[in-house]
Amino acid sequence: MQIFAPFGDAPDNLGYDKAMLILGIETSCDETGLALYDSDQGLLDQVLHSQITLHADYGGVVPELASRDHVRRVAPLTQQLLNRSGCSLDDLDGVAYTAGPGLMGALLVGASYARSLGWALGIPAIAVHHMEAHLLAPLLAERKPPLPFVALLVSGGHTQLVLVSEFGEYQLLGESVDDAAGEAFDKTAKLLDFDYPGGPAVAKAAARAEARNQQLGLESAFRFPRPMTDRPGLDFSFSGLKTYALNTVKQHSPLSDIDRDNIALAFEEAAVDTLVIKCRRAIKQVDAPHLVIAGGVSANQRLREQLESQLNAEVYYAPADLCTDNGAMIAYAGALRMQAQGGDAHLAINTRARWPMDELPRFQKS
Repeated sequence: MQIFAPFGDAPDNLGYDKAMLILGIETSCDETGLALYDSDQGLLDQVLHSQITLHADYGGVVPELASRDHVRRVAPLTQQLLNRSGCSLDDLDGVAYTAGPGLMGALLVGASYARSLGWALGIPAIAVHHMEAHLLAPLLAERKPPLPFVALLVSGGHTQLVLVSEFGEYQLLGESVDDAAGEAFDKTAKLLDFDYPGGPAVAKAAARAEARNQQLGLESAFRFPRPMTDRPGLDFSFSGLKTYALNTVKQHSPLSDIDRDNIALAFEEAAVDTLVIKCRRAIKQVDAPHLVIAGGVSANQRLREQLESQLNAEVYYAPADLCTDNGAMIAYAGALRMQAQGGDAHLAINTRARWPMDELPRFQKS
């Protein structure tokens, strides 16, 4: 599956002097992802088990159920990945795992498994920051962002704008003061009785409404506010947008299918416009004409189209299957970190539900 770049093609060659095969393990929330990354050949293969059906009846992730499912899946998925890749545990040079941020129970499953595996094999294990892995995922695409760039990290748990001057050197420019964008998508979807996960469901409904409006020559039936765009700054707030959706649902109940689609369109337009406005401000503020967008919401087609058309900047994304949580980004980030700062084979586990990115050390160039 040689479609992703090896280290030699990365925009900032960190001087790898030997090939490394890294197993990446992602268990921060509701997806068990594993991948094998070779520093010479690139991404060899990845496997992913989603817990969507497990949590669908609850309309969101149940942490205890997520943790138990990771326990059931992680070892069999490891063997499946090795078999598909023609590799064995003895071929591994290191194990990378998500240490945070995320659900503590879920993190502990992957961390304890990775640490035990590293200790048993006598190879290094390294803790990976989940959001740094998302930020680095676009480097696995053929088209890579040059430094410096602004990164919009937008997912179910985080909405952040970060200035990346060097890899490992991150300056937080703004973040959500309440709900993350992805969380607001999920909650709005639940209000509209859409299936879980909410982001793709809202996007599909919005697309239906937009197509219908274009066919009939109509404007959008609703207009939602663009929160915190009428004041300076780069912070976000999506809680009020979710509340506005709730009030709209109450005012127009009982809702027809067309009503639901129209509300979804209004919500998506408002959320996307808000993200675009803040990105434009950030790019102007730091004078960095390159934008990286990563995280699950980065797969939203309207967001991609609006960023590309509305910003005076080059926009970069991870490959589509690496936008949501996955083992490939963990393996890649872990390989970079392992070369930069080494790893260890002890059994001590340190996972963090919250973990500011500016606490991470810079990569050391060789």
